[in-house]
Amino acid sequence: MSVLSALPFLKPVHLRSPRSSPGGQRRHTLPASEFRCLSPEDAVSVFEIEREAFISVSGDCPLHLDEIRQFLNLCPELSLGWFEEGRLVAFIIGSLWDQERLSQEALTLHKPRGTAVHIHVLAVHRTFRQQGKGSILMWRYLQYLRCLPFARRALLMCEDFLVPFYQKCGFEALGPCEVTVGELAFVEMQHPVRGHAFMRRNSGC
Repeated sequence: MSVLSALPFLKPVHLRSPRSSPGGQRRHTLPASEFRCLSPEDAVSVFEIEREAFISVSGDCPLHLDEIRQFLNLCPELSLGWFEEGRLVAFIIGSLWDQERLSQEALTLHKPRGTAVHIHVLAVHRTFRQQGKGSILMWRYLQYLRCLPFARRALLMCEDFLVPFYQKCGFEALGPCEVTVGELAFVEMQHPVRGHAFMRRNSGC
């Protein structure tokens, strides 16, 4: 059984939003919202959103196109995309890590035996920002991780100004991150994945 088929809340969600035609009759459209794991075929769309979101702020992207393709080939089950009427509007890409804290190697490596999910990037398309989509997507992603038997915690690194956002998502700051990118420094944050047995029993996992 695939990971996806075991998770009811991560199966593609097709929420149709009927629209009225000029004659007043409703017509069907593409699904309004769909959540699913990403595939290598989504890599270009992912990179376009990421590039616009990050280059204007920090001058670089957390993941380059070849790295996105690498992770979506090695561990697509650790990604999640939000699609609106077939268009990617937000995404998360993660990989596994096998140490207590992140190091420079964590930026490009996937450790299949790891128990920590390193969240490399969360990004929302510019036309869909300020709508709470980032928080909603992160919530769904964390629920998903609780159903993966190997996942024990989620790790990420972010700049200071993003710390309050991730704290609202349930992450706690671990202190300065060892990883640097150019002159940028980061705070490392953690979210426990295990210890939610009641939630797992009631989520169909």
